[in-house]
Amino acid sequence: MNSNTSNSRRNFLRQAGQLSLTGMAAPWLANLAAIGEAAAFSASDYKALVCVFLLGGNDYANTVVTYDNDSYAKYFAIRAAGSGSYTSGVVLSQSALAATELKPTQALAGGRKYALHPSMTGLTQLFNSGKAAVQLNVGPLVVPLTRAQYNSPDRQKYPLPPKLFSHNDQQSVWQSSAAEGSTVGWGGRFGDVAMGNNANSLFTCISLSGNNVFLSGNSTLQYQCSTKGAIPVNPATSYFFNQSELKTAFMQMLQKSSSHILENEYNTVMKRGINAQSVVSQGLAGVSLSTPFPSGNNLADQLKTVAQLIGARSSLGAKRQVFMVTLGGFDLHDYLDTRHAPLLQKVDEAMTAFYKATVELGVANQVTSFTASDFGRTLTSNGDGSDHGWGSHHFVVGGAVKGAAFYGTPPPVSVGDTAAPDDQWHVGQGRLLPTTSVDQYAATLAKWFGVSPTELPLVLPNLKNFGTPAYPVDLGYF
Repeated sequence: MNSNTSNSRRNFLRQAGQLSLTGMAAPWLANLAAIGEAAAFSASDYKALVCVFLLGGNDYANTVVTYDNDSYAKYFAIRAAGSGSYTSGVVLSQSALAATELKPTQALAGGRKYALHPSMTGLTQLFNSGKAAVQLNVGPLVVPLTRAQYNSPDRQKYPLPPKLFSHNDQQSVWQSSAAEGSTVGWGGRFGDVAMGNNANSLFTCISLSGNNVFLSGNSTLQYQCSTKGAIPVNPATSYFFNQSELKTAFMQMLQKSSSHILENEYNTVMKRGINAQSVVSQGLAGVSLSTPFPSGNNLADQLKTVAQLIGARSSLGAKRQVFMVTLGGFDLHDYLDTRHAPLLQKVDEAMTAFYKATVELGVANQVTSFTASDFGRTLTSNGDGSDHGWGSHHFVVGGAVKGAAFYGTPPPVSVGDTAAPDDQWHVGQGRLLPTTSVDQYAATLAKWFGVSPTELPLVLPNLKNFGTPAYPVDLGYF
């Protein structure tokens, strides 16, 4: 680590420590502008994290499906009872799941087994070959909770994530540890820590899905791309701007200083956008990618562009990057039987193709993709779908992942409507009470990415409440 990196890191930690002495809470520590001065490491290698966010709240029970006979029978009874028919398409047949049975290197206790939805054959192969893992029952938590603590009126002692079961708020909580209105996400805070390693910090955090809080940092700017590459700055693509005299005049105008602060800022943003467009376009032009991606799949289009941007990492001057892609449509209160399978097929085909592309690029061990969603859903059926829930199951994929494994605690299959032991990790209608927090999930990714243990509590404000044997900071994926 060079002296400038060491100094900036010490500066970051010193300022954070000074603020903590004032009695301010950890969430405020994560909002320090000083975080942008910290270069956590002097990276000589390349690493990237890719967040695949499933908008609307993915149905966990029909994605990672309990498969052993006893648990499957309970799943079948609960879902079918809600649908009013044991032949309802809301319930997946055990025979249809046979081709997607997940075969971990170490069997789960109690004979528990899982399979994936029948449309997810690609991720099944990646799991069984050791390149993908499943995190069981993860969701936003402020502190570890039991069902009794969840039901306690003492919210000061047992705080809950803000506005549970609300789409906008829970998307924000997943991405930033705060409700809607938050301006900084943990992906952006990873970027704040890592941006000093990149020759061009603008390409540290890149979104393929518009503006989102996940990639917003205190110092890191999120750069937005489209599936066609750099989003052009309008004057830079107009007919008139392509005339050399007008282009020269326009660029000269941008160089002029003004007494008006907004005009100066406009010039800064415009110059940055034009320069970035040129760098990205030239970088992508030098990338040849032969891995096939499925057509008619917007998530695949996004991930293909991410792969191409990773291929252009040298041109972009990037050694650490965080990406975000999204797929919508998962809010299936209705039509779960007909609409969920095509969505999961898109996720499966896109993430499988992306992994293969990283193999082609020679960076499979240096790129990790992971899924997230607003929340899981109810295990009980509302007749034609499922309703908003809390905890869910998610995928972690990459060459560095210790795959063919389940992480976390397999939840019992129940509805959570009684005091029975099987109901203790549900909060009604089969909504999972998370046994792994998003902060633990994120911390494991962060440590692999290169965020140091001393910086983890600063980028993940609730992490201070975990770190026990039952709630480890490192879940062991890598």
